[in-house]
Amino acid sequence: MLDTSNSRTTFRRRLLKWFDANQRDLPWRKNRTPYRIWVSEIMLQQTQVATVIDYYNRFMKQFPTVKKLAAADQSEVLKLWEGLGYYRRARQLHAAAQFVVEQHGGRFPTDFESVLALPGIGRYTAGAILSISLDQKLPILEGNTIRVFARLLAMKDDPRSSANQKVLWQFSESVLPRQRCGDFNQALMELGSEICTPTKPACDQCPISNYCPTFVRGLQEQIPASGKKTKYEDLHEAVIVVRKGQGARTKFLVRQCGPDERWSGLWDFPRYKVVDDDVEDDLSKQLKAQTGLTANVVATTKRIKHAVTKYRITLDCYIADSPTGRLKKNQTATQWLTADELADLPMSTSGRKIVNALDKLDQKLLF
Repeated sequence: MLDTSNSRTTFRRRLLKWFDANQRDLPWRKNRTPYRIWVSEIMLQQTQVATVIDYYNRFMKQFPTVKKLAAADQSEVLKLWEGLGYYRRARQLHAAAQFVVEQHGGRFPTDFESVLALPGIGRYTAGAILSISLDQKLPILEGNTIRVFARLLAMKDDPRSSANQKVLWQFSESVLPRQRCGDFNQALMELGSEICTPTKPACDQCPISNYCPTFVRGLQEQIPASGKKTKYEDLHEAVIVVRKGQGARTKFLVRQCGPDERWSGLWDFPRYKVVDDDVEDDLSKQLKAQTGLTANVVATTKRIKHAVTKYRITLDCYIADSPTGRLKKNQTATQWLTADELADLPMSTSGRKIVNALDKLDQKLLF
């Protein structure tokens, strides 16, 4: 239905007119520099817009330029990212900022190949950065636009297959206007987010519904085809709040997660898999084997359930008071810190929940 030059021209005009009247007031749409758009695009990966806004504002206040971001300590970057999840994005963002300073003199590159070469940036992100900030004529393809395009093409098969991805990229390029490419790409994403939703799309409010064969045929609930659902692996873990001292001087044992661990670079309480029926004795042994400390591990009533990538984790919380022995010499990423000091560390979401509950520990071991 977009097979003529006139139809494509009208299609673009209607979509841009709708966007001009309905676009959301988002902070990254103001002062659209490549750096600001880059940060927003990385944050928006696998994260809802409403969640990102406050994080984005705090991040840009702390790191208004790529040079400021590059000069920061990674822990500072991770701290501002805390709660957004998928922390690899933050580490790559930091690494890319340092690359920009080292290789481009602190100026964010403005050609596609140079942007694509930065850590954590793929074809979609590079196109989004340059089209939105500099109006370069580059196509984009992400979750929302995949859905919009699949419906415009009445694509019944999985749009994420290699063959269909090629078709969708070609279609994305074919509909680009000569001017206002950045606004046009944003309009497509906005349409997918607000109108052309996965279920019950608001077709009566869509400015381009008359170009949509999926709408005409009433196939909105069948197109696009659902992809394979993530298969989650259930994990049962235990975290130990090891503490020493009393009152405001109480200190807690935390460790920084290593490069090959979940939450690399973040801090967490000692955490172990539950592998034995005699959990408390087994945790005491695991704690000693890892840290060199001997302590009586006691269960609390606190249980946290959360999901991380492909894992569904049940986390039981234990405490251990007055440990004896010395930390092993190789425990360089392990520290004794007060609750106030823990507030300044970048931590896993579950770790932060435990920190927030520390003042509720009492003799009955209740959080």
